[in-house]
Amino acid sequence: MAKTLTPIEVFLAPLARIAALDPDIEGHVFWARDGQWPDEPAETLEPEEIAFYAEGLLQEGFRLTWQAVGTPEDGPEAILIYVWQGEAAAPPDFGPVLYSGTWTP
Repeated sequence: MAKTLTPIEVFLAPLARIAALDPDIEGHVFWARDGQWPDEPAETLEPEEIAFYAEGLLQEGFRLTWQAVGTPEDGPEAILIYVWQGEAAAPPDFGPVLYSGTWTP
């Protein structure tokens, strides 16, 4: 019998696929502070950690936006993960966004 995916798993499926395609891609995690975004990431993740890390945050009730940034010619070069609770400014774009998703429970 086929497993039924949870809404979180469905949301993270594109992110997991992108991370799995490139063993050199990094995830950069940004946490909102007082509703604003820092210039530097709080953490850097390996490709195999990206979807797992995001899933744990979503299960805890955090809001999250992910962006795969790069160029159309070269594809995604990094995955940016923005995490917040309550209200926060829209996440900034640090490069051309090729793919993205936002979860707000």
